Amino acid sequence: MASHTSTRSKVAWWQSRSGKLKAALAVTYLLLLLGSIVMLIPFVWLVRSSFMELGQIFIIPPEWIPRPFTFMNYVDAFTAVPFFRYFLNTMIILVSVELGVLISGSISAYSFARLRWPGRNLVFVILLSGLMLPYAVTLIPTFILWRYLGGVNTFLPLTVPAWFGGGIFNIFLLRQFFMTIPIELDEAAHIDGATFFLIYYKIILPLSKPALIVVAVFNFMWVWNDFLGPIIYLNDPDKFTLAIGLAGFKSLYSAQWHLLMAASTAVLLPMIIVFFIGQKYFIQGIALTGLKG
Repeated sequence: MASHTSTRSKVAWWQSRSGKLKAALAVTYLLLLLGSIVMLIPFVWLVRSSFMELGQIFIIPPEWIPRPFTFMNYVDAFTAVPFFRYFLNTMIILVSVELGVLISGSISAYSFARLRWPGRNLVFVILLSGLMLPYAVTLIPTFILWRYLGGVNTFLPLTVPAWFGGGIFNIFLLRQFFMTIPIELDEAAHIDGATFFLIYYKIILPLSKPALIVVAVFNFMWVWNDFLGPIIYLNDPDKFTLAIGLAGFKSLYSAQWHLLMAASTAVLLPMIIVFFIGQKYFIQGIALTGLKG
């Protein structure tokens, strides 16, 4: 009899605990849903404004459904500025930066993670200390350097640095991921006669796709949204990027908000697509990076 009572009490306790866990989980999901809605409001405002006429955008109380629903904002936005020229310039810079970061950054990270050479850790610490330098601190010396090298009003200042290490943060991220790969794979390859470069190319890179995709997504977002770099180094309107092109819809005294909203939506769309395509690898790369070393 006592055993039956004890069993019933345990079942009741477990049911009570399970009910509390479900309630807590439901509250958590509800809070996340509310937070997601709040975070999506600016994006919804942007998209709905891109289909509205200028006089409708700032009506109080706001109208969330465009009336009338117009696509002409996109047509006018693409023709008001050389949008496709800006897109081509952005893609030229983007492809060059992505290749430079992934190639030179992965090679540098492989050296810090796998190779043994004097002063390796000291050099790595010095590189990490560079993360504490704000971009504005190095902006003027870098501009003066490129001016003497004849790089002003060219894409060189925006692309060449990516081929010299790929950035401190990218090196750190890839190095931490490389250190999670078992060293026994390298040792087995060495026994079979593989060189360091062959190990890097045939073993490390194929196993590091999540981290490489994370780096690629980060750099895509940086280059795609970069306004300061192009506005400093580029003077020729034919070389402007999309970020500068968006600023063309605003003047000192007025702004073509309906066209700006349409152009901003079009510029934002590739970033959303890239993120959703690489979301699986993106989350995996962030989760695994730094588990060792």
